[in-house]
Parts: sequence; structure tokens; C-alpha cells
Amino acid sequence: PRVSIVIVNWNGRNDTLECLESVSAIDYPNFNAIIVDNGSHDGSVEAIRGRFPEVTVLETGKNLGFAGGNNVGILYALGNCADYVLLLNNDTIVDPLLIKNFMEASAQTEHGGIYGAKIYYFTEPDRIWYAGGRWSDRKSQFIHEGYGCIDKEDEYSAMVETDYACGCALFIKAAIFNKIDLLDEQFFLTFEETDLCYRARRAGFKSYFVPGAKVWHKVSTSFGGAQSALYEYFMTRNKLLWAEKNLPLSKQLKVCRRVLRDIMKNMLPISNPILKARIYGLLDYLLRRFGNCSDSVRLLDNRR
Repeated sequence: PRVSIVIVNWNGRNDTLECLESVSAIDYPNFNAIIVDNGSHDGSVEAIRGRFPEVTVLETGKNLGFAGGNNVGILYALGNCADYVLLLNNDTIVDPLLIKNFMEASAQTEHGGIYGAKIYYFTEPDRIWYAGGRWSDRKSQFIHEGYGCIDKEDEYSAMVETDYACGCALFIKAAIFNKIDLLDEQFFLTFEETDLCYRARRAGFKSYFVPGAKVWHKVSTSFGGAQSALYEYFMTRNKLLWAEKNLPLSKQLKVCRRVLRDIMKNMLPISNPILKARIYGLLDYLLRRFGNCSDSVRLLDNRR
């Protein structure tokens, strides 16, 4: 089977080059890499084409976000007869056996369609960031299994069904896109892969965590660091949108209460950029403003 690896780049030249270096060492006979550049102005395109001339580079000319950028790559892959698509963050390093382990998992799961890797922290190569994901009704949020744990051979070592496969390294049968469509570009950034997994489940395709498929992730590089205002904005707005699309009304209301509680418990000082970002996220959800965020949100992190 032919595998297309789709990597979205937005002013991430050095990370993307390092990612491609690891991708070039993948031990699998039939794959190609596709870089979707979202209007970078840091010399990314020239550097990628210079060092990896065999890689396809698609230039969008503007920032389409994670969802829109990946959709450009997915459509290109489907148009070039890909059997599987691997969505891969540009701030990752991959194990050479990544695709082989995904392919083995696919062969073992009759109703599977989406597969997620075991993801480690890049800065702590033995510490797990993601080993499967589950929705917690009690907390009204997703939980990463194994989060923060040092990897051990007897833990998180079995392939199991998971509520969602993390978009950091998501392996999907190409035929699924023909049945459930592409990533929802309303999300722009965060929750788009979660929404995809839930739509796939409703269409009869399960998601699995594959422990042998290993990736090391520079966590939250695209946001400028964990817990940035930008991160809080997208997480607030998109959690509400995801819940609206995928949960029954009673659980949607619980998510709304959780969002409001997170805002209210941090009301002081009112100038707190994290608080402002959450309020912007809530307001934009209520006003149906999706896609990219406004300049007001982007400026919050610069004022910290």
C-alpha cells in the first residue's frame, strides 16, 4: 500500500527540516512526503526544496491553519492514489518503523480506520505525552493516557481502542475521507482530529492507539509554548464547537458549565491574557466566528 505523509509548515523551517530528516529514514518501501506551506516568510520553502528535492511542496500562500493546510495535502494525496495518509506535525521526530507498525495495526483490526502513535516528549525521550485519549464526562475534557509517565515495557504496550487518535501523528485509511469528508476547517487549530475520529466512529470506523508507532514531539511549538493565550483561545472555542457537533445536549451543557467555571475562577486580574483569551474564545463561539482568530487574540501573547 502507498502511504502519503502530510506535514503542514508555517514559519517552522528548522523544525520541519529536522522532521523531514527523520522521515527520510523511515523503513517502508512505498511512501512519499508532502509539505503544505501555509504562507511562510522565514525561507522555509527554499530551504526544504534545497535539502529535500524529492519532497512535494504545496504552497497555499496564506495561513489555512492545521485543518485547512492538512486538507490541501490530503486532497493531493488522494489524487495521487494514496492508500493511507499520515498526518504528522512538523515539530516531531519519528521512529524509522513508524509506518510498518501502523500498517501491522491496520492489518489486525477489521473495523479500524484511524490509528494514533505513542507520543513522547522531545526533551524527555522516555516520558510519554500521549498513549491514547479518552473523554472524561466527569471533567468534561479529554485525558491523555500515560501523560507524564516514564515509559515502561509492561505499561501502555498494548494496542487498544481509543476515543481519538492525536493529530500529532495520525494514520488514516484514505477511503475514510470519501465517506466522512475532510477535516472541518471551522476548527482551524485543535479539536479537528478529534472531530474527525468521532465522525469516523459514527460511520463504523474505530480509532486505535498503536504502541509500536513512536514519535517524539516538541509540545505546543505552534502556539509559542504551552498555556499561551493563543492556546487557551482555541481550546475554549473549539471545545464548545466539538461538543456541539459530537455530544448529546446534556453533555454539551456540562462542557459549557466547565468553560464558564474556568473563566470565573480566574476573573482577577482582569488584565490576565489567559482570561481574556478564554473570554474571546467563548464570545467567538457564541457569535459563530470560527476559522482563524482575530488580531486581538494574537496580540495577547505579545503583551505578556
